[in-house]
Amino acid sequence: MTEQKSDEPQIEPFKGPAGGWGSVRSLAEILPRERVSPEAFRELVRQNKPDGFQCVSCAWPKPANHHPAEFCEEGAKATAWELTTLRTTPDFFREHTLTELRGWRDYDLEQHGRLTHPLRYDAATDKYVAVSWDEAFGAIGDSLRPLDPKSVVFYSSGRTSLEASYMYGLMARLFGNQNLPDSSNMCHESTSVGLKAAIGVPVGTTRLEDFEHCDAIFFFGQNVGSNAPRMLHDLRSCRKRGVEIVTFNPLRERGLERFTDPQNPLEMATLKETAISTQYHQVRAGGDIAAMMGIAKFLVEWDDAALSAGEPPVLDHAFIEAHTKGFADFSAAVRAADWGAILLECGLPKDELEASARIYAKAKAVMAIYGMGLTQHVKGVENVRMVVNLLLLRGNIGKPGAGATPVRGHSNVQGQRTVGITEKTELVPVEKLEAQYGFTAPRKKGLDTVESCRGVIDGSVKAFVALGGNFLRAVPETAAMEEAWPRLDLSVQIATKLNRNHLFPGKVTYLLPCLGRIEEDVQASGPQVVTVEDSTSCIHASRGKATPASEHLLSEPAIVAAIANRILPPNPKVDWDAWVTDYARIRDAIETTYPEVFVDFNKRLFTPGGFWKGNKATERIWLTPSKKAEFLVPSGLSATGFDDAKGRFRLMTLRSNDQFNTTIYGYHDRFRGVKGTRDVLFMNADDIAEAGLVEGQIVALESDADDGKVRRRDGLIVTPYSVPRGCLGAYYPECNVLMPVEHHAEQSHVPAAKSVPVRIAA
Repeated sequence: MTEQKSDEPQIEPFKGPAGGWGSVRSLAEILPRERVSPEAFRELVRQNKPDGFQCVSCAWPKPANHHPAEFCEEGAKATAWELTTLRTTPDFFREHTLTELRGWRDYDLEQHGRLTHPLRYDAATDKYVAVSWDEAFGAIGDSLRPLDPKSVVFYSSGRTSLEASYMYGLMARLFGNQNLPDSSNMCHESTSVGLKAAIGVPVGTTRLEDFEHCDAIFFFGQNVGSNAPRMLHDLRSCRKRGVEIVTFNPLRERGLERFTDPQNPLEMATLKETAISTQYHQVRAGGDIAAMMGIAKFLVEWDDAALSAGEPPVLDHAFIEAHTKGFADFSAAVRAADWGAILLECGLPKDELEASARIYAKAKAVMAIYGMGLTQHVKGVENVRMVVNLLLLRGNIGKPGAGATPVRGHSNVQGQRTVGITEKTELVPVEKLEAQYGFTAPRKKGLDTVESCRGVIDGSVKAFVALGGNFLRAVPETAAMEEAWPRLDLSVQIATKLNRNHLFPGKVTYLLPCLGRIEEDVQASGPQVVTVEDSTSCIHASRGKATPASEHLLSEPAIVAAIANRILPPNPKVDWDAWVTDYARIRDAIETTYPEVFVDFNKRLFTPGGFWKGNKATERIWLTPSKKAEFLVPSGLSATGFDDAKGRFRLMTLRSNDQFNTTIYGYHDRFRGVKGTRDVLFMNADDIAEAGLVEGQIVALESDADDGKVRRRDGLIVTPYSVPRGCLGAYYPECNVLMPVEHHAEQSHVPAAKSVPVRIAA
């Protein structure tokens, strides 16, 4: 195994742009480290192309008119990670106990390579041992059938295809529950709740072509350079034609500052850069409501003055009158808002907010792009609603170049919800499912991620089946969750590589290796195709052609079908085995359940750019109870959910550009100048001085949640960084240990990882 050493950390400012030669060097380093075969280079050429495979990393849309190399640095890393020739065979587990492996780093566990055989945990030796697929499925069925369905959780990762997701959700409902937490619960559930309440749809309203029609973009809490780098091409094009890009983000992220296009020979040869943000405002973590309230206050007051003077209005009153509800209450709250409180909470000067408001007032079509910097707060839903408030003021929903653009993470996390992966009955056509499959579907709300964590800790959850992911590492309350996990009667983990969740077995535990999306999936009818949905509601086919990592791997649909056959009584209306034989039959079933979204599903698979599932809000049809788009008066100016206090900081957990969610590709966060370590605490230089600390000092963070529980993360290196006073940055998932399970967004239950109350300890 090739290791990256972390015993000599280097921290120094990075001076280059996003993209450019830095991206090229990063790829040149990771490809040989993963020992990829020549086949991997062939697959990179096919990545995100109409007849190729869809990236296993982020969900940024795939263009109909693609680049020669339609992948970014992060996407190429994900492909190399999946197509590595390194292997974790049964021989590895003969040499290592799980207790020993818990001392390994996340990177080293996954870097050891692809899993090759189904495995069972043997408590007597504290090791995994190889078993047959039949033995594994039989034991899983024997463990699940006697359990109360309410005590079983079926978790799924956002990488899972539409086909496997549909089967998985159906299996859970036939089993008798809707305990279907997924990646969305951890990131964009605040979007799903907030947008649905405000405009009647739970997803964004823009498409890739809207970048060609906007004249201003407002960015909130999204690090494009690390989390959706292919968007930089669209942003670069916007800047070339004079689009204003106004960014609100606590940290100065390089991808939002400047970019060199690696696919432009002239830019690479001349080191030319494109400035991305025309304004960059370092709002305090949790201060976005206040910042947006300040912008709205300027707009409303300018509009009041214009109307009084008989001049053209600033707001779109015709749109507001015809299409919205609640404007009078919202505008009254805006007028009454105190400037002192606004500026204190957002941490920005008044003239910066005024400059942003002037750009917004001038623009004819505005896109609002945001990420987890808005959704992962206690008031995350209100953050999303404030974005909508701003858009509604000037009619910026339902016209070209305008609308809300939430940037999803995992490549199919949005699509899973479309085909039934949800704990909420109202989001699923249960009557259609009942008629289609001849059963009585559960109506009781299932467990989401936070509720699943509660259930694991208090013992009410008895079994956990994970279709991908690294749940135990991704969720809050790490110590309590790791302590409670071994009390589960059953833990089933379907995965491609070893991760930390797999090192905490239940009483019965199986680790089931599956095919990756890039690998060829051959069933009885021949090679199969799967589908995913991107952030803009476009659905794409994905055809894997790479040689599977092991002859013993099964596809996700095959694994789901095998478990379903073991835990469910025979049902003449559900032929699981036939579905696995030909995935087109699964798509036919999806079309029957969701005919409006998936009409002619199999015929439209390879539409360049994907086929769009539609969005009523883009037609200005509002599927809200009032049949209008609804303004919301926020409950306060802070999204943190806690008060400031002396010595209390707002911790933001961050991802480096050498990771994707819990997957760590390496120890080089190039854009932040950190190499060889992830034990870093980013601090404002004035806060370092006031706390009596010095650069390079090793400190700990302690939770300051006022709940009487001790949570601590040791060994962090104090590092000066451009971050607002009173705010800290440290890496996810290592600092999840500091986050209480009850520190989550109201309504949506998203863990509030972007403003965690902590104190610094020596």
